[in-house]
Amino acid sequence: MIDITFHSAALDRPMPYRVLLLEQVPSGQKLPVIYLLHGRGQDFREWSNSSDVATYAAGGLILVMPEGGDSYYVNAAGRPRDRLEDYLVRDLIADVESRFPAAADRSHRAVIGISMGGFGAVKLALTHPDLFIFAGALSPSVDAPTRRFQWRRWQQWMLFRRLFGPKGSESNRERDPFELARSADPAQTPYVYLTTGEQDPLLDPDRRFATLLASRGFAHEFHIRPGGHDWGQWNAQLPGCMASLLDHLGRQSAAAKANK
Repeated sequence: MIDITFHSAALDRPMPYRVLLLEQVPSGQKLPVIYLLHGRGQDFREWSNSSDVATYAAGGLILVMPEGGDSYYVNAAGRPRDRLEDYLVRDLIADVESRFPAAADRSHRAVIGISMGGFGAVKLALTHPDLFIFAGALSPSVDAPTRRFQWRRWQQWMLFRRLFGPKGSESNRERDPFELARSADPAQTPYVYLTTGEQDPLLDPDRRFATLLASRGFAHEFHIRPGGHDWGQWNAQLPGCMASLLDHLGRQSAAAKANK
């Protein structure tokens, strides 16, 4: 386990991230990289602290866990200097590939997130299809940009307005996974692995999003399992998500060898 802090040009401040990888990597070998995005109210240590995802690093993956704050991993509509999406796709990927034996191509790069991080994984898959071969979203909060105002959650509503802009605005549509899925090219978008729990409050929007993906012909799968919006459910879903990821990485490796 390695913790790195480096200066982000997009944010103009130091940013930490955690990496899990093999202690000894054969000389000249490049490994697939999986970016793991935490949920709201968590930090870059959450994945390693709350799941057994480290076992997949032992299998030859580089696992990168960036700090996302409460950003939903977007460039904030109401704060031009809070450009978390630019940080991820420009600064973080470049820094990881300069420090570690990381394969620097789309076919060996994936993103997986929980809750807020699931939103980020879906958003990145739809807006940066050239960067990732696979996007896993566990209980993604895909409805965040258009969620209704509630007095008991007024602080959340203020955060969403700052991040996404007012409902109906161009900035909101540009950050809304539903709007993005209606215009993105299914043939170019990464494979999407979508899951949620039977008791998860996000079941309805996640199901509606899966229906939209199916109607437009996106390569994807959607699973509903027992559980709520917590690590109990996400840890139960993780093996299936990782199996699908490894299958897609394997297909790409096989295709690359066949084309040589």
